[in-house]
Amino acid sequence: MVLRGCLRAARGLLCAAGPPARGVCAGARPPAFGFLFDVDGVLVRGSQPVPAARRAFQRLADANGRLRVPVVFLTNAGNCLRSAKAQELSQALGLQVSPEQVILSHSPLQLFSQFHQKCMLVAGQGPVEENAHNLGFKHVVTIEALRKAYPLLDMVDQSRRPKELPPPTTGFPTIEGVILFGEPVRWETSLQLITDVLLSNGNPGAVLQDVPYPHLPVLACNMDLLWMAEAKMPSRFGHGTFLLCLENIYKKVTGRELKYEALIGKPSTITYFYAEYLIKQQAEKQGWKAPIRRLYAVGDNPMSDVYGANLYNNYLSAQQNQVQAGVKRSPQAASPQAKDYLELRKDCNNSVESCESILVCTGVYRHNDSVPSKTEQCTTDTVFHGHRDFCFDPGLLEASYIVQDVDDAVQLAFKKENWS
Repeated sequence: MVLRGCLRAARGLLCAAGPPARGVCAGARPPAFGFLFDVDGVLVRGSQPVPAARRAFQRLADANGRLRVPVVFLTNAGNCLRSAKAQELSQALGLQVSPEQVILSHSPLQLFSQFHQKCMLVAGQGPVEENAHNLGFKHVVTIEALRKAYPLLDMVDQSRRPKELPPPTTGFPTIEGVILFGEPVRWETSLQLITDVLLSNGNPGAVLQDVPYPHLPVLACNMDLLWMAEAKMPSRFGHGTFLLCLENIYKKVTGRELKYEALIGKPSTITYFYAEYLIKQQAEKQGWKAPIRRLYAVGDNPMSDVYGANLYNNYLSAQQNQVQAGVKRSPQAASPQAKDYLELRKDCNNSVESCESILVCTGVYRHNDSVPSKTEQCTTDTVFHGHRDFCFDPGLLEASYIVQDVDDAVQLAFKKENWS
């Protein structure tokens, strides 16, 4: 779900661009397209680069190692810093990647300024506090800090249970919201403490009276059920699996649905909008005058990469229809996400016309994988790996193109663009 409350902040952030740097690619035809590259399964598998990745970026870069086309790395990873991911990509690809080219699953949270002054519980692993502060959040509490303040809440691991009754906790702040950055290490601890915070309205040390509903705001990043690593088994549990556990525990305990104030990361529309902004910002900084008309989203996961790109392509089409019809809002934009961000987009430079999905076979997807047909979508045999809050449309799982690897994807886009 995307909040209307972040529209004002988004307009200020996304519609402002600094003066372009001129003359970087003098004499070359300016590109009218850009790439959105997934990372795991497309460019790397775990810590190992995919062999085709360096070949692809040799095509994308000039003799000086500078990119000839705007590129954004669009990943659902979130348990690291943008700068660390940029450094990792630089080493894998053999060229300099800047943090401004990287979108982690949580990067669009900087738009949600209405929560930046609230005391937020942050869950995940890696530098969660630093990530939260970098995104604009001023007051954060980690799962570990909450566990230390209320040691009697975490009772699954007997080795960590207090041997003596601890003194009452005093002075601990009331939690006003929850940010789920990514899958944690100790799932049982995070599931227990997050549930405690929601059931207690942010005061887990208090005596529980009535269960509050609606509960505190929950902002979740990365809905991937599975992801590809070095293991021989095809896929590992992702943050979407953790969300599934939390949703079902909350419903089992309370009889009510867990609600999200925001779901970001692929396939969320706001993530692709943010990626479009960064693509345009790169083009302006390079002094490329041609407006960016087309985006090519390269990924390995039909449910996150392909579904998200196709969903955004639908929104772009709805916007084009809206402009042609001379109306403020397109009737085709039926979902709250589409309505909110089509409204946001009208204040910005709306040059992008399409976002085409290119599926590679070096990660989650394999050539022999099947995509449910439209006639199968209502059968009990259909397996839907997406999040429950995203309406399942099998047509959105069908990639515009399927190629072997990322180098083939770049060559395909170059051919379509008559680019060499």
